[in-house]
Amino acid sequence: MLAEFERLLSPAGFRVQSRQLGPGFARSGKRFSFPRVPLYVIDAHPSRQAAEVVIGWVASRAPSSRQVAMAQKFTEANAFPLLRLGAKGLLTYAEATGQLPAALRTVSDGGFWVPRRLLSRFVDSILNVICSRGRPRGPADLSPREREVLDALLENLSNKEIASRLHISERTAKFHVSHLLAKFGVRRRADLILLHYQNLPTTL
Repeated sequence: MLAEFERLLSPAGFRVQSRQLGPGFARSGKRFSFPRVPLYVIDAHPSRQAAEVVIGWVASRAPSSRQVAMAQKFTEANAFPLLRLGAKGLLTYAEATGQLPAALRTVSDGGFWVPRRLLSRFVDSILNVICSRGRPRGPADLSPREREVLDALLENLSNKEIASRLHISERTAKFHVSHLLAKFGVRRRADLILLHYQNLPTTL
């Protein structure tokens, strides 16, 4: 796998470093050393428990880094915990040959790379708690109008619905939405909802 990574990523300008964890790592609770890099790719297939430990460990010690998890297959059972811990990308081995460089560039640039259907189910699973759990962490200098638009975004309202609720034009609603996404450093509404969920003080 390491050789395949280097073949795919070297032409795209990525430099690959690797670390292999020993058997029983997740149960032992031992600390491990890892390179301080802006982007991590974690093999989540052999042991779901170990992958969750690694992602949580890296996220706590390198909070500005981004993480992509890889596995044979992703389902709600093994994907949702990784997203909650801070993974920004999920990629299967079959997808890696054609998508790995693009996925890493997207995640490096602040985006998310998660299969559409899986992302949809994940967002659906958290929409019921969005309003009661507050706003995502982000810029503190939001105007009262921006806070109203943010609350509406977290309810998954469309631009038209936001405009109707706030008694503004749809064009103005679209402007506020675009400005908010830029302020929080994300590209899509779903990314903002994910950002909100990952910053909740407790898990579901």
